[in-house]
This record gives sequence, structure tokens and C-alpha cells, in this order.
Amino acid sequence: MFLLESAVERLSRLKAHAANLLTILNMAFGGSAIMATMNDQFALAVLFIFVAGLLDRFDGMTARKLGIESELGKQLDSMSDIISFGIAPALLIYAYATHELGTLAMAVTVVYIASGAFRLARFNITESNGFFTGLPITAAGVVLTLSYFAVPYVSGIFYLFFMVALSLMMISTFSLRKI
Repeated sequence: MFLLESAVERLSRLKAHAANLLTILNMAFGGSAIMATMNDQFALAVLFIFVAGLLDRFDGMTARKLGIESELGKQLDSMSDIISFGIAPALLIYAYATHELGTLAMAVTVVYIASGAFRLARFNITESNGFFTGLPITAAGVVLTLSYFAVPYVSGIFYLFFMVALSLMMISTFSLRKI
């Protein structure tokens, strides 16, 4: 009987942390993407960002389905998102497509990351009403990462404009229905 109660208690604790575990895995893949980029393993970085995107999709669903949504989970998710969909894609494109453009490319990379952080902070202090305000950083990061495949066909200048456009969409106030 004691073993059964102990197993049930452990399962209950695991359930309580399931969504946060997925969020931390998301963050780990985002961090791994950054390290892969630093080691010129760009295709691997792309893969890691896409895996982070899948994990991000499931952490919120898991929290809602298990009824374990929390303020800690919301904050942890935002910290994970800035790494996986802000820093990782921005550094990937900087290192692979724009670094030769010098200080301007650095500035645009920082603007993209800062815009993503602003977007996440605004999201965290507003009530959920079924709509996103501005482009979610997850979508911006995945789109920016997808653009990796266009690098052989477009110039680095294109990426500067593209990153500025994504930045503006993240901080804009247009509404987008949640799906």
C-alpha cells in the first residue's frame, strides 16, 4: 500500500511539472541552437529551433489540458521564447547571412531581439482575450528561421529589412486571433 501511495504521489508531482519540463526543454533546444550557430553548424541550429517550436506548441496545451497553468509557467515560457525565438534565430541569421554588413547588421539583430523581449513583456502584463497584440515572437522566430533556406538566393540587405519588418510587426498593436 505504501509503495502505491508513493508512486501516486510521484506521478502527481510529475504531472504538476509536465508543462514546465516541456518549456525547459524548449529553452534547452534554443540554447543548443545558439551554440550550434557559434560553431558554424547552421543547419543543426535550424533543426534545434524547429524542435523548440514544437515543444513550445505543446507546453501550453499540456498546462491547459492538465489544469496546471501558473504564473511561474507563464514567465518561464516567456524566458524560453526569448532564447528560442528571439536570440537563436537572430544570431543564426546574423552569423549566416548578415555579419559581413558590420555594425548595421549588429544593430538590426539587437533591435529584433529587443522587439521580441518587448512583445513578450507586453503579453505578460495583459489579460488574455482570445487575441494576440502584434506578431507573436514564436511566429516571428520560426519565419526568420525558415528564411535561412533563402540565404543562397537573396542578399544580406534583404535580411536587414526583413528583420526590421518582423520587429515592427512584433511591437505593433494589430490584433491576431489565437489559434
